[in-house]
Amino acid sequence: MCDTFVVLSEHTADGSIIFGKNSDRDPNEAQALEWHPARDYPAGAELQCTYLRIPQVRHTHGVLISRPHWIWGAEMGANDRGVVIGNEAVFTRRERSGEPGLIGMDHLRLALERADTARGAMDTITGLLARYGQTGLHGAKLVYHNSCLIADTEGAWVLETAGEFWAAKRVKGCAAISNGLTIGADFDESSPGLIEAARRLGLLGRGEEFDFARCFADPFYRTFTGCRPRRSRSLALLEARAGSMDVADAFALLRDHGEDGAGYRPDSHFLMNRLCSHAANALSRDAAQSTGSLVACIKGSDRTFWATGTSAPCTGLFKPVWLDGPVLPPLGPAPGPAFDEASLWWLHELVHRTALRDLPRALGMLAPDRDAAERDLVERARRAGTRGAAERFAITEEAFLRGRKLDESALARFGSELRRRPKLPLYGPYWRKKNRQAGIPATV
Repeated sequence: MCDTFVVLSEHTADGSIIFGKNSDRDPNEAQALEWHPARDYPAGAELQCTYLRIPQVRHTHGVLISRPHWIWGAEMGANDRGVVIGNEAVFTRRERSGEPGLIGMDHLRLALERADTARGAMDTITGLLARYGQTGLHGAKLVYHNSCLIADTEGAWVLETAGEFWAAKRVKGCAAISNGLTIGADFDESSPGLIEAARRLGLLGRGEEFDFARCFADPFYRTFTGCRPRRSRSLALLEARAGSMDVADAFALLRDHGEDGAGYRPDSHFLMNRLCSHAANALSRDAAQSTGSLVACIKGSDRTFWATGTSAPCTGLFKPVWLDGPVLPPLGPAPGPAFDEASLWWLHELVHRTALRDLPRALGMLAPDRDAAERDLVERARRAGTRGAAERFAITEEAFLRGRKLDESALARFGSELRRRPKLPLYGPYWRKKNRQAGIPATV
C-alpha cells in the first residue's frame, strides 16, 4: 500500500513541480536506495527483470531508485532526464495473475531507464502492458494491478490499469493517488476499445456512462485498504498549501498521522488510514509499513531529489541528492531480509521499532534535531543550484552522515525510557514476531 502526490508549478512557492511518495510494504521488506548510471548495450542484449527476461534497449538513462531488496524493479524513482514515477497497488475486478511475469515495479524502472519525458514514460508502460501484460508477486499474499503518477519538468500524468486495460489523465494543479482507482469518465487517453470491452465483460450496462473506476474497481479492497481516506487527506493537505507549497510541506505531508497529530499512536486503529503508515497486525496492516520515501523538486535543469533511504519518514531524515557527477555515498551493505546494523536501512529500522514503544514521546525527543537538520539542508540545497557537482555531492555526503548520527543519538536517548502498554491486543505480539523473523535484538 502506498501514497503518491504531485503539485504542479502554479501551486508551489517557487514555481517548481513537487512530487512525493511513501512506499508501504511488509515491515521486514528492507528497501534499497540505489543509483544506476546510464549505460549502452550491444544489439541483441537481454535484461533479466524480477521474473521475466526481455530484450534490452541500446541505451538506458541513469536512474535513482528505491526498491524492495528482492525485486529488480522499483517502487519509486527518478532518471537523469528529470522524469519521476511512483506506483500504487490497485485491486480490480479483472483477474489478477500470481504467475511469474513482468510486475508493476518492473514497468516503473523500465520506464525510467528508457523514457526522456513523462509522456514517454507513460507510453513505455502502456507498451509493456500491451506486450507482456502485468502479473502480481509470485507467492505473495496479495496479487494486484498498478497505477502510476508520472511527472517531469513540464507536467504530470495519472495512469491507472485493470489487467490489460488502462486509462490516463493529465494532471491539472495537483493530484494524489492511493491504492484505489480514481479516474472516472473524464480521462484523456485509454487502451484501445476500453469502453466496448467493459460493456462486453458485463461491467457497463446499456445506456450507462462509462466510468473507469466504477467499472473496474474492487469495492472490498477499496474499503479494506483505507485508500479513500488517505487520498482525501493528501488532497486536503495539498489544497491547504495551494500557491505556497514547498519542499518542507512535502516532507510534512509524507509524515502526516492525520487529525491525531503529535499524539498519534499506531496501536490505536485497525485499518491502514494514515499517510505515514506503521504496520500493526497481520490482518489489515501487515503490508502497511512506510519502508521508503522520496520527494522530488524539479524546475527546468534544477532538479533536487530528497530520499530518506530508510523506513518511517516520521522518524527519518530527508537527504538531498542530485543526479549529476557522484550521486550516492556508500550506504553500508545492501539491505536484505535480516537485520544488519551496518546497513543504513536496518540501523534506522532499529530506531523506528524502538520508537514504536511510545511513538508520541519518541517523536518529541527526536523531531527537533531532525527538523533543524532539514532546515539547514533545504537552505544549502537551495543555494547549491549554481555550484558544481562536487560541491553538491559534499552536501549529500554530509546529509547521510547526519542521518546516521541522528539515528545513533536517538537510540542512545531512547534507552529504556520508552514503554507504554499497547491499546490493541494484537499489536505487541505482531511486532515481537516481526522482530524475531528479522533477527532484531530482543531488547527492542
